[in-house]
Amino acid sequence: MSKYDSLWEYIQKDGSTPLKLTFEEIQKIAGIPIDHSFLNYKKGLMEYGYQVGKISLKEQTVIFHKIR
Repeated sequence: MSKYDSLWEYIQKDGSTPLKLTFEEIQKIAGIPIDHSFLNYKKGLMEYGYQVGKISLKEQTVIFHKIR
């Protein structure tokens, strides 16, 4: 079980592609702030049919894409 499972489930249920979330939205959904460990955990999202696209530190956003 990943600390980001609630975020992955949210993304899967949303079904949008691409889906753009702010760091603040991610924190609310996951219940934890996004940090450097996110880069290690992002591989777990593939089990939910999505992958992490662009991470913008400037805009503080993450774009998620459905795997085809």
